Amino acid sequence: MRVGVIGNPEYPGLADVLERLRRLAPAIGVDPAFEAELHARAGGLPLEDVDALDALITLGGDGTLLRGARLLDGREIPILGINLGRLGFLTTCGLDQFETALTRLARGDYRAARRMMLEGCPSAAGDPRRWYALNDIVLHKGGKARVMWLRVEVDGDEIASYAADGIVLSTPTGSTAYSLSAGGPVVVPTHESILVTPISAHTLAIRPLVLGPTSVVTVEAEGAESERLVTVDGQVGATLGRSESLIVRRAERWVALVRFPEMTFFTRMRRKLGWGAPTDDPTAG
Repeated sequence: MRVGVIGNPEYPGLADVLERLRRLAPAIGVDPAFEAELHARAGGLPLEDVDALDALITLGGDGTLLRGARLLDGREIPILGINLGRLGFLTTCGLDQFETALTRLARGDYRAARRMMLEGCPSAAGDPRRWYALNDIVLHKGGKARVMWLRVEVDGDEIASYAADGIVLSTPTGSTAYSLSAGGPVVVPTHESILVTPISAHTLAIRPLVLGPTSVVTVEAEGAESERLVTVDGQVGATLGRSESLIVRRAERWVALVRFPEMTFFTRMRRKLGWGAPTDDPTAG
């Protein structure tokens, strides 16, 4: 089984994890290939041909997993996320379950949970830019600390025009990320939908919306080009040109996350959000 490995070198203990992986891999029939920075530390095979992978392991937090999803670029290769940080909504398990999870991955004892993605693009004809997000696409203001005027349409029908710090367009998977911090709802990730969550709207009448998965959302924003920023999954940044709008729809690609039968969305929520689960709950990894 050819497994790609990427990781965040800033996490303490990463070297120990890489050594554990190298020791365990031959015994369970896993052939790891490491991205450049990890390859310099762990040796072994370099990660060169993504198409040859059977799975991808990410060592870090949600940011590392999101980077792994971008690396796969639409390939539905299952991602096993090992959380080395604090929260880790997207990751499969913590470091304490690393060897068990890898063994189960190798023998096929898991399910690949398909998660929808969003596609964003500028409205200008001929602009080739496309942005793909597993969590969210955010339009916000750069420069001075002041609100921006937004006009939001769904399928050509205007929802509202209002002043806000920005807007989060999120998948259900991303409902527990920036959208949640901005007051959006928690949505079960298997429910296909698009969430529209204003950031600090300057009116109490504006509320988050949950739209159907086939909806096309168009957002117009005032401001100079340098002030209208698009951020994708908190990692990729771009600007909108003058008179350009942001268009967001469901992408024609998916991400597959490794999940185990005993791992449910609500056990994860109890553990990650503190919804009453005891801290020693063995099923809440």
